[in-house]
Amino acid sequence: MLKIQKYAAIDIGSNAVRLLISNIIEQDNENVVFKKNSLVRVPIRLGADVFMNGSISEYNQERMIDTMKAFSLLMKSHGVVRYKACATSAMREANNSQPLSQKILDTCGINIDIIDGEEEAAIIAATDLHTFIDPNKTYLYVDVGGGSTEFSIIHNGEKIKSRSFKIGTVRLLNDIVKNETWVELENWIKDNTKDYYKIELIGSGGNINKIFKISGKDLGKPLTYFYLTSYYKTLQSYSYEERITKLNLNQDRADVIIPATRIYLSAMKWSGAKDIYVPKIGLSDGIIKSIYYETVSSVIV
Repeated sequence: MLKIQKYAAIDIGSNAVRLLISNIIEQDNENVVFKKNSLVRVPIRLGADVFMNGSISEYNQERMIDTMKAFSLLMKSHGVVRYKACATSAMREANNSQPLSQKILDTCGINIDIIDGEEEAAIIAATDLHTFIDPNKTYLYVDVGGGSTEFSIIHNGEKIKSRSFKIGTVRLLNDIVKNETWVELENWIKDNTKDYYKIELIGSGGNINKIFKISGKDLGKPLTYFYLTSYYKTLQSYSYEERITKLNLNQDRADVIIPATRIYLSAMKWSGAKDIYVPKIGLSDGIIKSIYYETVSSVIV
C-alpha cells in the first residue's frame, strides 16, 4: 500500500531563508522515496546585519516575521504533517536571535532550532550522499553558506571527519574573514586529505548549483578545476551590474557567487582535487531526512 506524506524544512541561512516541502513516499517492502515538491527562497541576508553590527535590524526582523507567516500558510496549504526549522550562522551569532525566535513562535507558530556549526555539518553530511558517490573513492564535501562553510571527509562511503569554518559568502563580501581563519582552513584540509591518494570534491549550496546549471553538464558529471577557474575569471571581469544584465544572475546571487567560487577553488587547490561533483543537496534535504528518521525511530521504540 502506497503512503504519501508531506514534510517541510525551513533553512534560515545568513544569505537566504528557504522553505522546502517534500513528498515522503512509502511503499510496502520498498525503500522510502524523498521527492521535492516545492522550494521557496527569500534573500533576507541576515548575515549583513549580524556580522557587521552583531544584531538583526528592525527592518529584517519584520521581513523574517512576514516570511515565516507566509511559510506557515504555505505549509498549511500543502498539508504538511511535520516540519523542522533550523537557523545557522547569522542567528547563532545575533545578540537578539532569542527574542526574535520567540516572537516568530508567538506570531507564526513556527519553532526555530538554532543549531551549531558541527550539527549543521552533520545534518548536511547525513543526506543521501551514497546515491551520488563511489564507495571506493575519497571525497571532500564542501557546503558553502553565507556565514560559514561546512567540510566533511568521506572515505569508502563513510564520513571520517567534519568541521565548520566561519568563512562564508556574506562574511567575505563584508571583508570580515581574518587571514588566520583561511590559514586554519588550509591546514585542516591539507592535514585531513594528505593520506589519501586521490581526492574529489562534492559541492553543495546555491552558488555551485547555479554554476553547474550554467555549465550545461549532465547531472552526475563533474565540473573540472580548469572550468571553475575559468568561470571565476569571467565573473571577476564583469561588474556587479553586468553580472545581472549580461550573465543573467539574480541580484542577490550576482555578488555572493564570486566569494563562493573562491571557497570551492581554494578547497580544490588545497586538497589536490581535479573535479567537483554537484549533487544538488544541502541543509534543507538533510533536515527533511532527519525528520523522517526521527519519526521512524520513535515509532520503532
